[in-house]
Amino acid sequence: MTTDKELFVSAPGKVILHGEHAVVYGKVALAVSLNLRTYLRIRPCSNNTVQVNLPNIGAKLSWDISELQTLLPHFQANLTQEPTSPTPDHLAILKKFAGFAEGSIDTQSLAVLAFLYLYLSICGKDLPSLDMTVWSQLPTGAGLGSSAAYSVTVATALLTFCSRISDPRKEKAEMLRWMKDELDLINRWAFQGEKVIHGNPSGVDNAVATWGGLLRYQSGQITPLERVSKLQIVLTNTQVPRSTKILVAGVKDKLHKFPSILEPVLSSINAIAEECQRVLEDLVAGIPGDHYSVLEELIDINQHHLNVIGVGHPSLDKVCQVTASHGLHSKLTGSGGGGCAITLLRPDVNPSTVQEAKEKLTDCGFQCWETIIGAPGVLAHSSCSMAEDIMKFF
Repeated sequence: MTTDKELFVSAPGKVILHGEHAVVYGKVALAVSLNLRTYLRIRPCSNNTVQVNLPNIGAKLSWDISELQTLLPHFQANLTQEPTSPTPDHLAILKKFAGFAEGSIDTQSLAVLAFLYLYLSICGKDLPSLDMTVWSQLPTGAGLGSSAAYSVTVATALLTFCSRISDPRKEKAEMLRWMKDELDLINRWAFQGEKVIHGNPSGVDNAVATWGGLLRYQSGQITPLERVSKLQIVLTNTQVPRSTKILVAGVKDKLHKFPSILEPVLSSINAIAEECQRVLEDLVAGIPGDHYSVLEELIDINQHHLNVIGVGHPSLDKVCQVTASHGLHSKLTGSGGGGCAITLLRPDVNPSTVQEAKEKLTDCGFQCWETIIGAPGVLAHSSCSMAEDIMKFF
């Protein structure tokens, strides 16, 4: 039984607040939702087809239901209540079906493969006709969890469309959420989509996109914090490409060469994450203290540590210099070597100060967004006005 109305859902991106690279060595990392979101619209289609439109990456595809049904025998084992991991055979079958040659899999191809895997696995024997459009405020390849937000919105939409979870639009509210056990199912299915895209993901990104707020990650254990204050930030994308694999290998080499120097730095990064968590918990609990000054100091110390372990970059130094000249505090987020940085904004910051800093950063060739971290996870929208406004850009 599928829904007979169009559904709008959205899921947030993510940034790492503290713990980059140290997390590889069993230290704590704090991942937090970023209120730049991926949006999805799904609705019934009357012509016995499945239509997928991904305007951010220039993909528009359509398949007849009869063609897709020929794939079902290969996915019979997936037709259970529990999410099932994609196998190499599954991926080979889907690549052949979609016409993707081995060795030429790009962002567009991976997004299509993830959709097909989730569609066939979730929707089961009676494949529904549908029209799905996904668009995003998140840049791809910037370490902001764009693929996880995509997987979460797709899994949520298909589970709701096929009545595997409830339809929260029955409630009269602007932003609607699913029950805890349903969110858990969404998260586990989205993780399978992430496996299609990334092979062996940690599960952090899809968990942040599902649950929102702040998550603590250590040695494979993901712990959502019950309550967290929303913090205003400026997110800056330096647009400098980098390889996470190479950066991680560089830290490993340096640690091997100078263990007595690097191990204390990684332990200090762990302590920063622990202290940040404590301050954020005090902030939301209303415990008195100069919380923002502490958060700013932690940002500055961690940025220096990240430079010490070799994952800084002149573009990130420039972000820190520009924002510091306006009394603001910044650090890289993610793997470093370029990529993105976050700048904390106090609640009483002068808007003109923020605007001037953003203009200077833009003049450097960077992209800037003023947004919040600690945003809600996956949502249904009872009103499509926000989604319609965003779709005008495509």
